Amino acid sequence: MEKFFDPKSVVVIGASNTPFNLGSTICNMLKDYLQYNGAVYAVNSKGEDVNGYPGFSSVIDLPETPDLAVIIVAAKNVPNIINDCARKGIKRIIIESAGFSEGGEDGKAMQHEIDDVARINGIRIMGPNCLGTLSTRNKFCCFYGVNPSLVEMKQIFEAPGNISYIIQSGGIVVLVMESLYYDLVGVNKIVSIGNKCDVDEADLIDYFQNDETQVIGIYLENMDKGRKLMDAAKKSRKPILIYKVGKTPEGARAAMSHTAGMANNDLIFESACKQAGIIRLQSIDELHSLPKMFTEMPLLKGKQIAMFTNSGAFGSISADLLVEADLQVVRLASQTQEKLKKAGQVFNIKNPVDIGPAPPQTYLDIFEILLSANEVDGLLPLLSVWQPFVIDTLLELMKMCKHYDKPAAIYTPNAVSKSIAIRAKHRIPIFESSEQAVRALSVSNEYYESLLKRNFISKPAPTVNLDTKRPIITAMEVAS
Repeated sequence: MEKFFDPKSVVVIGASNTPFNLGSTICNMLKDYLQYNGAVYAVNSKGEDVNGYPGFSSVIDLPETPDLAVIIVAAKNVPNIINDCARKGIKRIIIESAGFSEGGEDGKAMQHEIDDVARINGIRIMGPNCLGTLSTRNKFCCFYGVNPSLVEMKQIFEAPGNISYIIQSGGIVVLVMESLYYDLVGVNKIVSIGNKCDVDEADLIDYFQNDETQVIGIYLENMDKGRKLMDAAKKSRKPILIYKVGKTPEGARAAMSHTAGMANNDLIFESACKQAGIIRLQSIDELHSLPKMFTEMPLLKGKQIAMFTNSGAFGSISADLLVEADLQVVRLASQTQEKLKKAGQVFNIKNPVDIGPAPPQTYLDIFEILLSANEVDGLLPLLSVWQPFVIDTLLELMKMCKHYDKPAAIYTPNAVSKSIAIRAKHRIPIFESSEQAVRALSVSNEYYESLLKRNFISKPAPTVNLDTKRPIITAMEVAS
């Protein structure tokens, strides 16, 4: 599987100098933007060089057997090319061409022919009808049509991260990449699997268990091998977040026409996800908004949430959201409330804790009091950044969360653009709404409970005093 993401040599079949040729955009990306160090060859009918890479009229004529072949030609030409790749000994192929199982009976026949050749010759295929692979650490990308000048693409490669994505739709790949430019989490790898005639989401879940991936995000339109997926998920020591279409009959039919697979019974899928420890996402946005809760914060090991706000309205709003998410607005112990009284500038010492204008130390004292309280499992700070020092206190909060092994889902009820700018500049995991923040707490607890059920971790003994820390269990440590 590694050669799909870190090949030492590549042939782009279909790359030419014809205007608007998609294969040439792959060559341009590898040379002009990524400065890919491996050998790259172009195969086209004229045998012409492409962007300085040597051209050949056939795969058979290549001077070596490349690690990876990327095919982007008309579907009718692909079966013969696959045969040539087999003769050349190429074992890893990405078919980016469309027009196979999703395109009717003729397309299905061609895909069956390709599958037979691959099986006989021990070839692994990704696609067809896909974008291919991207690896930030290996500086490799074979997505077609990408403009190397895109700011989002540059950002992704300059700041590698720890989330890997498995996505059926090329359009969703682009959406996620653009969204991540404005969010906190960096990418490790992205793979577009398309029709997944061979390599599927379960294969990739297994593969991502042994690299830098901390969180796996998946967009699915169908499942051909549901049991295989669930078995891979049950074994995964890394959070798996899935958004799957097909909740309605109309959505299922649309998925069928797009990537050629039945969307399956949604109720069965929902039940299977719960058994396998998969987190079912409620929106596409959650593919980029939720991972930071796992990469930046400890897991939520209980349901008792304390809120801290300098705007009482958001406390009331979020209390409803917590209850609806099956979390609890914790009743603060009397000793906790007594400590809050001494913090100063506190309007309400009950939950949600509400303050007016106050100096930085008041914020820090309240963070410390709430996180150290035995009855509190996690924190929901709802703090307007009315002064720059609030940002500094949030940075300190992140350190306290790790110390007390309790998460905080931070929401700053300012203009969204201001919150995004703060998140980007200071690397603070800020959510863009109170709904997002509550949802992040909910999925963190959901994943923790799934680890307990799968016996990957043991429930820590109850804390007996305020100075005793529970063993720290983060998603990253579970993965290791």
